[in-house]
Amino acid sequence: MSLEVLLSDLRLDSVRAAYESGSVTPRQLILALREKAAALNPQYHLFIYLLNPCELDPYLAALEGREIKDLPLYGIPFSIKDNIDLAGVPTTAACVAYSYKPKRSATIVEQLLALGAVPMGKTNLDQFATGLNGSRSPYGACPNSVLKEYPSGGSSSGSSLAVALGVSGFSLATDTAGSGRVPAALNNLVGMK
Repeated sequence: MSLEVLLSDLRLDSVRAAYESGSVTPRQLILALREKAAALNPQYHLFIYLLNPCELDPYLAALEGREIKDLPLYGIPFSIKDNIDLAGVPTTAACVAYSYKPKRSATIVEQLLALGAVPMGKTNLDQFATGLNGSRSPYGACPNSVLKEYPSGGSSSGSSLAVALGVSGFSLATDTAGSGRVPAALNNLVGMK
C-alpha cells in the first residue's frame, strides 16, 4: 500500500499491513500526517498543540530496530484530548490561564506509547470539557467534518475530528454525559466509553 493510499485509510490493519510490507515506514506516515493536520488545522481547529517533527522524533526513534510483531500498536498515530497529559507538552483543557506542562504522561498515554503508538498532538475541546457542541473553546470552534455549517459535537470535538479527517487512527477523549460519544456520532465514527 502506498503512502498516498494510506493517508486516506488509517485503519489499524491497513497501517500494520503497510509497515509489514515495507512500503511505508512509521516516520514517513507520521510526518506526512503531521503536514496534513497542519494544513487542516486553520479551518477545523482540531489541534490545540500539534507535535513538531523534533518532538515526534523520540517516539519514531523508539520504533526503529523493534519488531512489528512485538508492539500491537507499532507506529499507529493517535491524538490526545487536551485535558489528558502528555509529558513535556502543555495541557490546557482549552483554557490558556490553566495551562501547565506535565512531567509525566497520563497512565493510558504511557500504556499506548509502550505498545508502540505515536502521539500526534493535543486536541481541542469545549473548555474544561463542559459542553456538547464543540464551539466553546478559545482555540476556535470545531466544525463538523461532513458538513462544516454544523457543529462537530463536544466536548471531545478535536479528538473526533482527528479521526474523521484522517490524521489519527484513534483518539483519546473523555466522556461524562456524552462528551466522547456525541462528537463521534456527529462525525460518522464510533465512540466508546
